[in-house]
Amino acid sequence: MTGGTAPADFLQVIGIEKHFGGVRALRGVELAVRGGEVHGLVGANGAGKSTLIRILAGVEAPDAGTIRLDGEAITIGSPHRATELGLSFIHQELNLVTQLTALENIVLGAKKPARFGLIDWARIRAEVEPVAATVGIDFPLDTKVAALSTARRWLVSICRALLGRARLIVMDEPTASLSAPEAENLFRIVRKLQRDGIATLYVSHRLDEILELCDRVTAFRDGSLVAEISRGDLSRVRLIESIVGAAAGSEAPPVISPIAGKPVLQATGLTRWPMVRGVDFTLHRGEVLGFAGLVGAGRSELLRLVYGADRPHAGTMTLGERTFAPKSPRDAVRAGVGLVPEERRSEGLILSRSVTYNMALPSNARFARSPLPTLDIGRRTRWAKDVAARMQVKTPSVDTPVQQLSGGNQQKVVIGRWIDRNLRVLILDEPSRGVDIGARGEIHRMIRSLAAQGLSVIVVSSEPEELPGLCDRVLVMAEGRIVESLAGVALTRDAIIRASYKHAEEKAIA
Repeated sequence: MTGGTAPADFLQVIGIEKHFGGVRALRGVELAVRGGEVHGLVGANGAGKSTLIRILAGVEAPDAGTIRLDGEAITIGSPHRATELGLSFIHQELNLVTQLTALENIVLGAKKPARFGLIDWARIRAEVEPVAATVGIDFPLDTKVAALSTARRWLVSICRALLGRARLIVMDEPTASLSAPEAENLFRIVRKLQRDGIATLYVSHRLDEILELCDRVTAFRDGSLVAEISRGDLSRVRLIESIVGAAAGSEAPPVISPIAGKPVLQATGLTRWPMVRGVDFTLHRGEVLGFAGLVGAGRSELLRLVYGADRPHAGTMTLGERTFAPKSPRDAVRAGVGLVPEERRSEGLILSRSVTYNMALPSNARFARSPLPTLDIGRRTRWAKDVAARMQVKTPSVDTPVQQLSGGNQQKVVIGRWIDRNLRVLILDEPSRGVDIGARGEIHRMIRSLAAQGLSVIVVSSEPEELPGLCDRVLVMAEGRIVESLAGVALTRDAIIRASYKHAEEKAIA
């Protein structure tokens, strides 16, 4: 572990630019990190924080600008080079191999000492144990990561960073899945790192944590640096003003359509501790209902309850006029609820199989040749061609493996599988993630078209600018509860952002 105090501003980011598909994600941003400080990085979803982190991690290359380490210009170029430079990254997903032990994960990718041509695990353990003790690892290092809680997995990741001689550890939403005591333990570790001269770049939407931990805070908005705030000037009001800014000058026109359809899905007091706390909502026939909120607000956990992936601890749902209590996703699908998952490549598609195969996954029974246990391949192919045409899927053939399609066309395939399924509710989790602007517009038009045909749609998005031009209403969640309902002319990007921070703003006024 590195000790002592590093020079002031040992890491400097100067004038960094980054473009994706002609759109500027970063606009000449600046960032300076001092040795041993806890530096907060804040901004609304889409502000550019993640893009900057990917550049520092060597995953993306900047289009312009300079990165300096100890005053010397550097090119990072790869994650391996970032590690060599002492830059360590702990992402929210934690990137651990769950079937390996904690010890194996801690030294994963590192050069390992050998004895008689074999890895010297005794020596490795002797080197790791003192570091593990400093971060509070109190479980056997031979424990499989799959058996560890999220909090303990964080300890494994921090131990790996320290063993790699990290000078800066970037923590992305570290407490999103932690309980209050687990979060307090993480804060203790962050302060211990600070005393040892190791800097932390702390990325969080939770303003109380930023106020408690950080020596300085950098705020991003719309890909630009808008403020660098020293500890003496930090306040909730100042942070919220930096994140939200003035009212946006140009936004997508809101969808203003009266909610005339009958209630289709109703939730009352829906609870699954600690992430969903007494949620009430009603979804009407033909309505596009958006759910917004920051990381850890409880949106994804709420979706899992609706789709039957988890069971609520309290509360009820009705679908139409009947009680709706799915015990599994299969139950939900049978009742008429479909899902387009956030991670379409890993959760929604079998990439090596054809467009037809992927579209027909939940519908193969309809193509069975009764009484024989075989499929009518010709009829299934004709159906897939029809759906692909209606969804405007750009593919050489419905026999083409979906891995050869663009992200936008892959998403259309996942949405298309629910066509003609007599669905009552379609849930779309981050429908525009990883697709270009053109495909995003096409997907939005398809969603509105499906709603016009009477389908009720739930859209969850982390991008506040996506929802106003798409949804009839948006429910904003914070800390497991719905804190605001927005519709009509009140439904704007800035209103969504401000409502997402409503719990913090109320504390500032109190």
